Amino acid sequence: MIYYKPAEHELEAASNSYLMALLAVMAGLPFPIINLLATAVFYLANRHRTYFVRWHCTQALVSQLPLFCTNSVLFWWTVGLLFGDVELTSFYFAYLFTVVLFNVVDLVATVVSAVQVRKGKQIEWYVYGGLTDLICKP
Repeated sequence: MIYYKPAEHELEAASNSYLMALLAVMAGLPFPIINLLATAVFYLANRHRTYFVRWHCTQALVSQLPLFCTNSVLFWWTVGLLFGDVELTSFYFAYLFTVVLFNVVDLVATVVSAVQVRKGKQIEWYVYGGLTDLICKP
């Protein structure tokens, strides 16, 4: 088996694919689409680079899709509560807690992944790593 050591610029680009999601969260916190669009743009800009970079850009993008969906539901539910005729229920608070927990786990995993990938380690997230393998081919 041949071990491939990514070049320094590849490590930086792969690590930045995870950091892009964090920067987008800070810039567009109330709007879930901003995070997904920023990650998608970074993926599109780097899809012709080495397999290592493409793989991590793809994993970062794939991991944003479920997060986008759960955040969007919470966003529109909150808009309905504030400006519509939607009732405030305990189910809303349960969903809010779940989404916040999901976002915190994603935040920690993103930071850990960015740091480890920058060191040259291959980080595969549970479920998303397998999906990334199916999508991204060498």
